[in-house]
Amino acid sequence: MKRVTIQDIADELGISRNTVSKAINNADGLAEATRARILEKAIEMGYKQFSYIKAHSGIVQEQEVQSKGEIALLCGGVIAPAHFATLMLDKLKKELSQWGYTLNTHRVERENFLCRTLPLTFDPRQVSAIICVEMFDRAYDEMICGLGLPVLFVDGPNKRDGIDLPADQLYMDNTTAITRFINDMLVRGKRKIGFIGDYEHCQSFFERYTAFRYAMLMANAPVEERFCIKTSEREKLEESLAALADFPDVFLCANDFAAEDAIYALRKLGKSVPENVLFCGFDDSPNSRIMTPSLTTVHIHTQVMAVAAIQLLLSRIEEPNLDYRIVHTETELIYRDSTRL
Repeated sequence: MKRVTIQDIADELGISRNTVSKAINNADGLAEATRARILEKAIEMGYKQFSYIKAHSGIVQEQEVQSKGEIALLCGGVIAPAHFATLMLDKLKKELSQWGYTLNTHRVERENFLCRTLPLTFDPRQVSAIICVEMFDRAYDEMICGLGLPVLFVDGPNKRDGIDLPADQLYMDNTTAITRFINDMLVRGKRKIGFIGDYEHCQSFFERYTAFRYAMLMANAPVEERFCIKTSEREKLEESLAALADFPDVFLCANDFAAEDAIYALRKLGKSVPENVLFCGFDDSPNSRIMTPSLTTVHIHTQVMAVAAIQLLLSRIEEPNLDYRIVHTETELIYRDSTRL
C-alpha cells in the first residue's frame, strides 16, 4: 500500500504543500476552518500521523458518540498559554470527545504531593485512564501508577538513576535537534558551549542536557563546567551569570523560558545577543518568535504529540496488558536571529 505524503494531501485538496505542512505541524498563519479541512482529509487518507484514528472508524459524528467515561488529566503545575502542552491538550480534548471520552483537569496541589493524596475532584471510579502533565514527583507518580488504571505520562521525572515508571510515556525528541545544533556550532568554530537549565527537573530537560554532553564528547570538544548553569530560577541565574569572568560562545538552554531569562540577565550585565553570546532555546514558544532578537529554538509538533497520546491511551484501554511504551515524537531545529542564522 502506497504511503500517503503531504504532497498527496495537497494535490487532493488543490492547495500548496506548505499549507498542508502548516496545518499538520500546528504552525501559525492558517484559518481554523482551513486547518480543520486539511486535518480531516489527512485522517481520511490515512496519513501516517493519523493512521490509528482512521483505522478505528475515521471521523465520528459527535451526535453518534456514546459516553465512555472520563479521561483524567492530573496536572502538577499551572500550564501557561505559552507552555507547549496547551495546544496539545486542546487538540487532545477535541479528539477524545470524538471517541466518547471527556477530558477533565484535576490540579495536584502541593499538599497532595506532600501527603500522597489525590485531588478532591478526582474519583477513580469514574475514570477510564489518566494523563499526567507536569508531574515530576517520582514517589507521587508511583502512587498514581498503583491505582490500577491506564496511565500516560507526558514527560515525567528524570531517570538519572535508571529507574522507570510502570506506565506509558510520551516525550518530544530531545536529542536529534540538539545534536545537530551542537555540530552546526562546532563547524562554525564555536567550541565554548554552555548549558542553562535544571537538568534534574524532568526527563525532557535531562535528555536535552545529556544530548548536549554526548554531542560535545563525540566531537572531542571539551565542556567547561563553569558554563553549565544548573538552575531555571531567574534570581539564581542572574547570580550565576554575574559571577562568570567570561562567557561561552553559545548558550544552549533547557527551554525558551530559561533562554529569555538568561538574555535579560546578560543585558543587565551589559552583554548583548548575538553580538557577545549566541543563544538557543527549546519549545518554540510564541514569545520566541517576537522577542528581540528572535530566538533560535526547537519546534515541538503539538498536533503529532496529541495524536500519539490518543494512540497510547486508546490502545492501553483496549489492551491493558500491553508492554509499556515510550514514544518520542519528532522535533525541528529552527534558526533565528539569536544565532545570526
